[in-house]
Amino acid sequence: MPSAEDQLAAIWIASVRQAAVTAAADRIDQLLGTAPNGVGESRADGYRVLIDLPLVAYYQVADAERLVRVLRVIGR
Repeated sequence: MPSAEDQLAAIWIASVRQAAVTAAADRIDQLLGTAPNGVGESRADGYRVLIDLPLVAYYQVADAERLVRVLRVIGR
């Protein structure tokens, strides 16, 4: 499976709304950088999902390491 960065790049390249994809990616990056457990919705096994259309990001938060790992990005 491609990395989340590769997925985002493919979404951006294929999009007719590249500015919207860029803006959503920037907002997601900021939210995950400041309050990853306070945004999005929790899922099983410690996964979370954050929707900022046209993107949906699936991620995990490792509090002890102060790390957010984006696992998958989908374009909508």
